[in-house]
Amino acid sequence: MTRSDISSLLAGVAIATMLASPALAEMVKFSATMDAAQEVPPTSSGGKGTADISFDTESKTLEWTLEYSGLSGDAAAAHFHGPAAAGENADVAVPIPDPASGAKGSATLTDAQAADLMAGKYYVNIHTAANPDGEIRGQVEKAGM
Repeated sequence: MTRSDISSLLAGVAIATMLASPALAEMVKFSATMDAAQEVPPTSSGGKGTADISFDTESKTLEWTLEYSGLSGDAAAAHFHGPAAAGENADVAVPIPDPASGAKGSATLTDAQAADLMAGKYYVNIHTAANPDGEIRGQVEKAGM
């Protein structure tokens, strides 16, 4: 093989590498089932709820829809908290600007937040005036678990 052949081969490999698709993004589905028993400490609320969540691993975009009923009053706030395992409390990681039932939203996570989410270290909760520390809560888990 001549020097020219090697140069042509290397150029071809470089072009093929550039044209190859980047690492494929993955859309990961998560969910959380919220109730009073999961709050720390638990509340006496009869409220129940769900969060349907998706996460785009390339753009690091977290998207959610909240659905709940039976709270002691209007939702005053809602957040994703972490990092924390079930039964542990943590600071707010991602605020949910519109905590109304049926609300949809999105946020872009940092690398550290994305790692915590993927490791199952996030929970979501809904706060009310009667339960300012949280009325219902659910651990965020990969869907189908």
